[in-house]
Amino acid sequence: MDTLQRKIISKEVISEEVIGIDLGGTAIKMGRFDAQGNCLRSLTLPTPQPAYPQAVLEVIVKAIAQLDPDHKSVAIGVGTPGPADAAGRIARIAINLEGWRDIPLADWLEAETGRPTIIANDANCAGMGEYWLGAGKPFRNLIMLTLGTGVGGAVILDGNLFVGHDGTAGELGLITLNPEGAECNSGNRGSLEQYVSVRAIRRYSGLEPHELGEKAKSGEREAIAFWQSYGRDLGIGIASLLYVLAPEAVIIGGGVSASAEFFFPSLQAEIERRVLPSSRSGLQLRRAELGNQAGMVGAAKLAWQRRSAP
Repeated sequence: MDTLQRKIISKEVISEEVIGIDLGGTAIKMGRFDAQGNCLRSLTLPTPQPAYPQAVLEVIVKAIAQLDPDHKSVAIGVGTPGPADAAGRIARIAINLEGWRDIPLADWLEAETGRPTIIANDANCAGMGEYWLGAGKPFRNLIMLTLGTGVGGAVILDGNLFVGHDGTAGELGLITLNPEGAECNSGNRGSLEQYVSVRAIRRYSGLEPHELGEKAKSGEREAIAFWQSYGRDLGIGIASLLYVLAPEAVIIGGGVSASAEFFFPSLQAEIERRVLPSSRSGLQLRRAELGNQAGMVGAAKLAWQRRSAP
């Protein structure tokens, strides 16, 4: 191969792009990304209501044509609000989307667009996004918890998303914190989600997380004490995860993370109290950096991995 051919091939590789899509119950966020993670163009559009699978597919296909009229993208990644199968082909169920059960979304998009496609749980995509371009960039092994209406999670091992043999690994919010605690939608009792989600904060305090954050910022003792207790509960849950996975970093995202300054100290103290130094050596506790763009970014990263897979 001569020098000119090498230059042409190198230029083609550099100019390749992928599409990352974050499919939500009310909005679909999507962007075109190069291999370095630069977002070259993005779109946000409303999710069709009712969000039946075929209606969502039609909207996504049209949006891809708008986002990438020159067909530069070589792969597609999609985050969905629910579990996918281990191969990243089937949306097993999608929360808040009508009629979504065992939908072969990857096959459908490949047939419509001609681009290799992979799908994953939206929390997993958020974790991949933070690993690629956010708070997790310095690390190869990390866990992420998204503290929102529920508690999602993602596990990144040696730079790869860990989903388990059936695609459902990483449900970090469903581990048991208190066996006699409140019943969880999963069927568990006293799951971590029952203590650190937005729903839990409302149940225990009667306030929204941002209201508690404002009160703590103004020095109100009850709010400060609440966040200290919150951090302890979160630390107890994370301690179990550290013994199993021994990650380099724990990334905390979701809306509740806006008040991280008030619960990180007690969270850190609880981890140090409960976890042997050998199981938390060099552990970094970080707040997520990408906000609501993390899912789209992570979906793009998975698309790049899908592109490079044999």
